Amino acid sequence: MRTAHFLRALAFAGAFLCGQALAAEAAKPATSLTDFFSNPQFSDATLSPSGKYLAVRLGNKDNKRDMLGVVDLATNAVKVVGNFSDADIGRYAWVNDNRLVFTATDRDLADGDVRYAPGLYAINRDGTGFRQLAMRNGKAFITDGSTLGSRELLPWHTYLTNQEGAQDSEYIYVLNRNYSSARELINVDLLRLNTLTGRVSGSVQRPGDSYYWMLDNKGEPRLTITRDKATSSIYYRDPDSKDWNKLTDFEAYTTRGGKFRPLAFGPDGTFYVTSHNGSDTTDVYAYDLKAGKLAARPLVHLEGYDFRGKLIMNKDKLLGIRYLTDAQGTTWLDPEMKAIQEKIDHMLPNTVNLLSVPAQSVTPWLLVTAYADIWPKRMMLYNKETGKLSLIGAAHPAIKPDTMARKVLAEYKTRDGLTIPAWLTLPQGDNKNRPMVVLVHGGPWVRGGSWDWDPEAQFLASRGYTVLEPEFRGSTGYGSKLFFAGWKQWGLKMQDDIADATRWAIGKGYADPKRICIAGASYGGYATLMGLIKDPDLYKCGFEWVGVTDINLMYDGSWFYRSDMTDEWKQYGMPQLIGDQVKDAEQLKATSPLLQASKIKQPLLMAYGGSDERVPLPHGTKFYKAIKDSNPNVEWIEYPDEGHGWKLTKTRVDFWGRVEKFLDKNLGTP
Repeated sequence: MRTAHFLRALAFAGAFLCGQALAAEAAKPATSLTDFFSNPQFSDATLSPSGKYLAVRLGNKDNKRDMLGVVDLATNAVKVVGNFSDADIGRYAWVNDNRLVFTATDRDLADGDVRYAPGLYAINRDGTGFRQLAMRNGKAFITDGSTLGSRELLPWHTYLTNQEGAQDSEYIYVLNRNYSSARELINVDLLRLNTLTGRVSGSVQRPGDSYYWMLDNKGEPRLTITRDKATSSIYYRDPDSKDWNKLTDFEAYTTRGGKFRPLAFGPDGTFYVTSHNGSDTTDVYAYDLKAGKLAARPLVHLEGYDFRGKLIMNKDKLLGIRYLTDAQGTTWLDPEMKAIQEKIDHMLPNTVNLLSVPAQSVTPWLLVTAYADIWPKRMMLYNKETGKLSLIGAAHPAIKPDTMARKVLAEYKTRDGLTIPAWLTLPQGDNKNRPMVVLVHGGPWVRGGSWDWDPEAQFLASRGYTVLEPEFRGSTGYGSKLFFAGWKQWGLKMQDDIADATRWAIGKGYADPKRICIAGASYGGYATLMGLIKDPDLYKCGFEWVGVTDINLMYDGSWFYRSDMTDEWKQYGMPQLIGDQVKDAEQLKATSPLLQASKIKQPLLMAYGGSDERVPLPHGTKFYKAIKDSNPNVEWIEYPDEGHGWKLTKTRVDFWGRVEKFLDKNLGTP
């Protein structure tokens, strides 16, 4: 498979919409904070297995609670089948063509106020046959129409899987997560649940402490991954004997080792996996379970990228492969779907267009998700018979694409010779010598970005700032060399990569060297503080939220604040990836922002959540106490009910409004 570099074709293709749409932006009013940071007005829709019906999350103007609706695509009739007076519809899925399951959530509660589990409910698409299946909030939540008593409900720690299953009966598989008294996950049971009666017909025997399960294309349990201290093991379940056979082991917390990672089972039983197989990046292979080996050649190879995506299948065959390079794309193996993709791409030439196919489709309907760097997600229906597209909904309809900024993926060389990808979001108009924000992603062992509409970068660009987002060493998705190069490099070479990216942007003329601010959340917050300490000549200011301020504090925590860092992660993961408290004691001191707080003289904005369990509040309060006497230009914000990031719209609007004023004051209005 050849890599499809969407952004390189689109970002430099001239006018995106029409004529003069991208010109004369100075006269246009700035898009409001609320437009950028409100919850999506429309987020998802799912076709039923036959493709005859569409399940959608519907907004309710009267009580502002999201409801679950079903559209009959033959008549366009809409039926509300799920709603709560005190909650929103959370996840939902089709059990079969007549029945759905769904959970509850609350978009209006910050993390600190969330006191309940999601519950689990089932209902028919015509609104009949309602049944509560699992407790919500640790107790029964019986809605009118339920015939179950609380003693018959599944416990609160019952969750939906992320897999569709066979979708041909009233049964589904659900996950029962078992926790210790310290709220650490012990293992996960897989239960077969009848959504009509609410009864479990048994749990699947585990070969160990399972934490991941995979169903085959017929909806039967076929694979599990267990964890024993630092080792994860992949087991395959024989369909005849039901015996578990170990396939491979790998390091649970560093992800090293092992022949492969499971991807999916095809309709014909083929087992597909991802594997390095001697390469720097992961590819997709068929795996021979009897011979215990990979196919001779990969099914998918993406030059410069680890495979991330999924196989697109119906009940009969493998139709195509969805993957992520710089943007998402699809290679269709099915000639009909390839032709349909070409038609839709011709109709929507300026967006990435992702097609969803019902597993047992008997109708002409397909679901289309379209997006671009300047265009938030929209969802549409395509009729194969009429060749027409119809809009279902848009995530952020107030966003006008012709006012947004272009996003490109560039590369730069580090001082020690690594090639690093970096995302560059360029404001409209003259892009030379702009004030710039270096936005550092969290994780840090994640992929930072892709070619899509991002509210934070677009907001900053709309205010005239160039935004640079380097995929520094330790980032994933670009091969093992880049990932492994980041081990034990917090505050060291990882920090140098960010500084090298900044100097690259200056050298290319994108950034005014006297007007650069560094920013980020979580690990990005740590890198912000270390950047101000280590490279004071580069960064005039910094803003960070929920940032780590000391690595030892991640180990030791605070007796008064709960942390979700497990003991096993501290024992087997952190010493290898970040640093050992004993062996690397001097390094951890030298790379501690908390111990060097007095070195920061630049203006700094800090924001933390009072209910954060990933980076508990003492990270922020201890640092603020250490810096406030030596630096009068530090702004402190605490959102008591928020967790690790901002869940509420009002928090996001408040925070980014403060950022706007902070940048205006310290970098000047662009």
